[in-house]
Amino acid sequence: MIDFKSTLKIALTSLKVNNMRSMLTSLGIIIGVSAVIIMLAIGTGAQEKVQANMESMGTNLLTLRGASATSGGVRMGMGSTPTLTTKDAHAIRQHARGIDALSPCSSQSKQVTYGNQNWATSIYGIMPDYMYVKNFEIDQGRKFTMDDVRNAANIAIIGKTIETELFGDVDSLGKTIRIGGVPFKVIGTLTAKGQTGPFDQDDLIFIPLTTGQRKIFGTEFPNTVDQIVVKCYDDESIETAIEDINEILMKRHNISANQTKDFEIRNSAEFQEKMKSTVTTFAILLASIASVSLLVGGIGIMNIMLVSVTERTKEIGIRMAIGARAWDIRWQFLIESFLLSIIGGLIGVFVGVVGSLLVGFFASEMSVKISLFSIFLSLGFSGLVGIGFGYYPAYKASLLKPIDALRYE
Repeated sequence: MIDFKSTLKIALTSLKVNNMRSMLTSLGIIIGVSAVIIMLAIGTGAQEKVQANMESMGTNLLTLRGASATSGGVRMGMGSTPTLTTKDAHAIRQHARGIDALSPCSSQSKQVTYGNQNWATSIYGIMPDYMYVKNFEIDQGRKFTMDDVRNAANIAIIGKTIETELFGDVDSLGKTIRIGGVPFKVIGTLTAKGQTGPFDQDDLIFIPLTTGQRKIFGTEFPNTVDQIVVKCYDDESIETAIEDINEILMKRHNISANQTKDFEIRNSAEFQEKMKSTVTTFAILLASIASVSLLVGGIGIMNIMLVSVTERTKEIGIRMAIGARAWDIRWQFLIESFLLSIIGGLIGVFVGVVGSLLVGFFASEMSVKISLFSIFLSLGFSGLVGIGFGYYPAYKASLLKPIDALRYE
């Protein structure tokens, strides 16, 4: 029967005698564990930030855009030919299944002025349901109504970036801004949504669709729109909605089954899944790179334990001579290796948590999320490294013959 208490006491005494060497041996584990925790915190934070950004842009969305125009033999990209109309949107709303809400919309970049301040931004002509579809909320003021759309009212709802750039600390509600020289009364401000990649979701202005078509965009055909955004009830409704929209638009645009469609349907769920997959891969890559330092730390432990076996050969011989068995010797060195690794792991957890907090503090644009999973994973892995890389030195020590060990100088 192995006396774990005595074996543990001997192992701790050995580590204390060589405390500086023990500390330096654990340094690789400390660096490895802290690196894994920091990298996983960055990766997890990035995943949550992407998830939040995707949700802020709207979920279960379909975006319908016009056909691809060709100029001088060059295809200009989807949406370059205006083939969708407000009547298409109305038909889809009436007849397609699985649709919660939709809104036709058009947009252009325009110069906006207030007093002596000016700012170039995106102007969106929308219907009232657009804000629900795209998850925009009013911070102050009110939304558009169908009367505003029917009357082509000169009113606007502005994002936080516009409010800051044009008004500073001045209350923007009720003020008159000029969009392309046309006066608009600010009736509302949007709740901040923040940055999504290179796109600032607060750098935009909403105006009624009819107002944009008649007074800002110079649309040749008043009913033509750049796109139609559709919100489905849930993930299960998306395929049904796509099938119905295809059928409705092909019939309305007189397109047969063997002809090229003059519209495109984009599924945001597919894009979101690709983004999540990319970020997850990135997080795994970061953690994998960081875990290499744990393996390096394990090799350091194995080297030091081999040196320790050589230095303590006579000690091993004495223990065997008074009755210690091979497994007693093996357990002694395994416990020493495990302790070196787990102590280094605990210190590494502290360093990793502090390091993650510092990254979040100094790099405020990065989202950092420390999880218990990463802490337990790192500690568990460091313990396994200690046992795995400590086994060979322990095994080698247990094979020594007492008589040879006692004669060793």
